[in-house]
Amino acid sequence: MSEDCLAWQSVTTQPCALGESPFWHPQEQRLYWVDIAGRQILRTQAGATSVDTWDMPEEPGCIAPAAGGGLVIAMRHGVFRTPGWQGPLQRIAQLDYDPTHMRANDGKCDAVGRFWIGTLDETKLAHNAALYSLDCRHGRTPLIERKADQATTANGLAWSPDGRTLYWADTARHVVYAWDFDVQTNTLGAQRIFQQFEPKPADGLAPYRGRPDGAAVDVQGNYYVAMYEGRRVCKFSPGGTLLAEFSTPVRCPTMPCFGGADLQTLYITSARHKRSASELLTYPLSGCVFSMRMEVAGLPVNFFVD
Repeated sequence: MSEDCLAWQSVTTQPCALGESPFWHPQEQRLYWVDIAGRQILRTQAGATSVDTWDMPEEPGCIAPAAGGGLVIAMRHGVFRTPGWQGPLQRIAQLDYDPTHMRANDGKCDAVGRFWIGTLDETKLAHNAALYSLDCRHGRTPLIERKADQATTANGLAWSPDGRTLYWADTARHVVYAWDFDVQTNTLGAQRIFQQFEPKPADGLAPYRGRPDGAAVDVQGNYYVAMYEGRRVCKFSPGGTLLAEFSTPVRCPTMPCFGGADLQTLYITSARHKRSASELLTYPLSGCVFSMRMEVAGLPVNFFVD
């Protein structure tokens, strides 16, 4: 086990099936995340050993805190608003896709409070996943816009500290894209490939370094991406240079976020859903949440505004 692995601390010992969408709530000093396959939202306070769980009626793909209290939650059959923990769920929007084989996945809010939601096609047969923005600010009628598409599994959503660059990954293509972004007009400009990773070897014999899953950005603009099946989190400069790799104690890290009072703790969620028995024997904490102290602080979570 590498020194990086030894630096990670277990935040939870009860694993999720598919942990995702973590965020640090600064007012509550709590870490929130979801178990997509387990159909739960979870949270824990800093230093606590207990985890609060909230059963959902279907898969919660991503969540974000709301400025008015509570959460916004993207699930298979719509986007829901709740005023507080275990409060009533009110559907506020429906995304344009077929829920029989598609669902919400990675998402978060931008700097002015729009909720951005990526989708995925569970069949993996078509490039029909997309990225949507949902604007409910100031009590307006919810406005949904499709901002990008032609993907299979949406992931890696993040913004640069100045808000002028938007990152988004298509996990199946092993690619992270970047766009110029105007947050005031909600406009994507020029698109470019930020990172293109090597595909999974067809023979299964050559080393595999993983594919891009969820992501986070620090105050210096560095982009941290969890490499699913790659047993690592990669840190890239704003220019795309690989600055560091952090080996993880699980093969399938899913998404990082920054938290703690100083935002210098990096948290990662992970997966054990559909993983082999031999892998789970080697990585028994698969599905748990881990943390590591960092030298650079991350960006705080953006709140949903309605």
